[in-house]
Amino acid sequence: MRLNYLYISKSLVGADAYIGPAEYTIFTVIFCEFATSQRADVGIGPYSEKGKRLRIRPEFPKNLCLLLGPTESSAPTGQLILHRQEHTNMGEAKKEEQARQELVDLGASTTKTARGTIYTLTIIGQIEGHQALPENIKTTKYEHVIPLLAAVEESEEIDGLLLLLNTVGGDIEAGLAIAELIAGMKKPTVSLVLGGGHSIGIPLAVSAKKSLIVPTASMTVHPVRMTGLVVGAPQTYQYFNQIQEQIVNFVTKNSHISREDFLRYMMATDEIATDVGTVLYGEEAVSSGLMDAIGSLSDALSLLHRQIDRRRKREKSQNQ
Repeated sequence: MRLNYLYISKSLVGADAYIGPAEYTIFTVIFCEFATSQRADVGIGPYSEKGKRLRIRPEFPKNLCLLLGPTESSAPTGQLILHRQEHTNMGEAKKEEQARQELVDLGASTTKTARGTIYTLTIIGQIEGHQALPENIKTTKYEHVIPLLAAVEESEEIDGLLLLLNTVGGDIEAGLAIAELIAGMKKPTVSLVLGGGHSIGIPLAVSAKKSLIVPTASMTVHPVRMTGLVVGAPQTYQYFNQIQEQIVNFVTKNSHISREDFLRYMMATDEIATDVGTVLYGEEAVSSGLMDAIGSLSDALSLLHRQIDRRRKREKSQNQ
């Protein structure tokens, strides 16, 4: 059986390329978007002679596919097929699929409008820290949220962060770590408490530049504890006091509540039947200075867009 020659234009193949004689078995080589085929020396074995390589130049287009195969004539031939539109459509579909998966896995979404691009992040259930919680408990995993916040801060495409909270609290160190990251962001941030922002959810709620709470939401302020109300040793009590001091400092620094009022709410004994602390509802959380204002989703978005506009004007004036 007679087989065809394979030919590649010199504009696509380096000078040291080697293509086997016509009697070799037909093959197909496809070079698309995979970076490994851009610079590496690619052998056509087992049909190429030892030491001979097909070298692809660095300027080979990423979205260009080169198909080599048999033809009707015996003359050398090659065929170039451009798949630019196909790759564009595949890329858009991939982005949409990634966005849907991110919404399912992280409860997060990116919304792009004429006024700016907003990243929405939800903090729900219990905040999971160093220990994994049972599968039947809704959790927010800090190992997911921490790199995500870093990506939002660094991204040139995202203009602001909207934080939606409905959490019962959870791991103190994990919650404080997330709260510190949000408080340290330069980009516009707004938090909205829906349902509840209890325990370590309070530092998270006040970590944004503006914090809102819906009228029906509640926030439970209570002392630091592990499980139950019994502290086993003086050293444990001292450790808890140190952690509690960090929480008090963070909350009072990032909100308008006084240290005295926050400690009074935390140590109240006549509010909760089986525990120490205070439950603050929407209006009371605002009047105490813990939250900035009563608001809804539209209010939170309006505040965020205003922050984005001010930041753009400030950056524009600095560049002039």
